[in-house]
Amino acid sequence: MSRLSRFLLRLAELLTAELLVLGGVLFGAFLAFLLLTKLVFVDGPEAFDQQVFGWFDALRAAVPGLTPWVLRLTFFGSALWFVVAGLSLPALLWWLKLRRESVELLAAVAGAALLNQLLKIGFGRVRPLSALLAQPGLSFPSGHAMIGLALYGMLAWQLRRHGRHPVWAAVLLLWAVLIGLTRIYLHVHYPTDVLAGFAAAVSWLVLVQLTVRQRLRRA
Repeated sequence: MSRLSRFLLRLAELLTAELLVLGGVLFGAFLAFLLLTKLVFVDGPEAFDQQVFGWFDALRAAVPGLTPWVLRLTFFGSALWFVVAGLSLPALLWWLKLRRESVELLAAVAGAALLNQLLKIGFGRVRPLSALLAQPGLSFPSGHAMIGLALYGMLAWQLRRHGRHPVWAAVLLLWAVLIGLTRIYLHVHYPTDVLAGFAAAVSWLVLVQLTVRQRLRRA
């Protein structure tokens, strides 16, 4: 067999349908993040952000008792919660001898948290002045949206990979989306911050998966 034939055979083994899908998702999420960055820092997002704020303001006026529940829900995207869940859940998975899942989850949460801070410092966007509660730090991208989707998205991915509880996997994804939306409802993030956080989280999740797969192949 020629060198070219061996190379093509090796390439075919690597480029499985699943890897091609992952590559497509990574490209799409990264492109979405770049487009949101262009919208925020080049084109101007004011019209879009204010329109979405208006929808949530109308919801808050129509359902006055919703705000306390939103405040409870947004806690599950807070830094305190991420520290507790980001350490205890990987430890539990490791104890259950799910070593790959433990490493994936820890990498997803810790990496997303670090990347989020670097992006915030790099872009330097300040938070909305209309925030309903005081929040420190910068705005773009939303940490609740980014780290939340990294945590709950990875758990959903792992459930789906093992072929168990597909409904719970969908519930986890919905939970992550709702946590991100609470930040718009409370005006502590612009809608474009939250969308960018989701896009960055998807990109990071795919990168973690691809890295783990590559290391397993080498092992």
